[in-house]
Amino acid sequence: MRLKVPGSTAATYSAAVAAVLALAAVGFVVATGGLPGKGPVADGDGSGHYTEPADRADESARALRGTLTTPPPSPRAHTLPGGAPPAVSGPDGARTEVTAVDPLPASVPLQARETSPSPAVGPLFYTGQGEPGHSCTASVVHSPRGDLLITAAHCVYQDGFRTDIAFAPGYHDGQAPYGVWVPTAIDVDPSWTADRDEDHDVAFLRVRRADEDPQGTTRTPVEHVTGAQRLAFHPQAHRPARVLGYPSDSERPVDCQNTTDTSGPAQLRFDCRDMPNGTSGSPVLTDVDPATGLGTVNGVIGGRDEGGDDETSYSSYFGDDIEALYRRAVS
Repeated sequence: MRLKVPGSTAATYSAAVAAVLALAAVGFVVATGGLPGKGPVADGDGSGHYTEPADRADESARALRGTLTTPPPSPRAHTLPGGAPPAVSGPDGARTEVTAVDPLPASVPLQARETSPSPAVGPLFYTGQGEPGHSCTASVVHSPRGDLLITAAHCVYQDGFRTDIAFAPGYHDGQAPYGVWVPTAIDVDPSWTADRDEDHDVAFLRVRRADEDPQGTTRTPVEHVTGAQRLAFHPQAHRPARVLGYPSDSERPVDCQNTTDTSGPAQLRFDCRDMPNGTSGSPVLTDVDPATGLGTVNGVIGGRDEGGDDETSYSSYFGDDIEALYRRAVS
């Protein structure tokens, strides 16, 4: 399991305190050692849709002020007109050219390791339990409005939709170089809200920039700032892939590369050691452009055991139900 939602044991609290003290000792700004317990939630509708009130989203953004810094972002390279990324194929079958595809050889040893941030991937911060901390990962995916993230359903729905979420793409060392983004809407499958069906552990979030007027007629799409991954529905297994995510006790991401596999008809499998708590929702990427780090999302860490164990990670398979969920989220 990559996110322990309901409360923590004494040992977990001790480890969290130790991690926070260690970060403070070296000057880190954000306390990331804790795992989110039960935070503020709200009901959605029967379809698994929730519209976030602007004032609640703004509370999350305010909670991060003074905690994260937002220096000017580096210029984006290889971004196509309109912000579409140079990845392989979109949900509607559109194709764009890529300059190259990373062969993604398996990591040696087959173990997660610290890596550089990627602009379209970042941690989800939870702000409703005291000092903000991050405990899941999300990534920007291509959509008609350019405002869509993908993550695991268990990261956003815990006996209700979490109302204290903020996203910091490309985050590292207390810095949010591409700004802070807050949800305007969240969509999960009703099979997840009913009984946490591990075959439907996927969520889509529409987001807006936290410093923009929520009632404004013009908004900057996150995709135009960070670029975006493509989505693959009915993806083939046995393909070289990269997983990139944020441990809950770290200020920088980790990654691992291996070949994807299946575990039954409804689960994608990815074997790699030491993908820790906080990497739930991390994208499983194929066809990665080495110039941009953008690729095609074949899955997100979640699914079986809400992510797996120390040796193996899982994702709900992106079949017809996940494609229908995407269509609903962007409609």
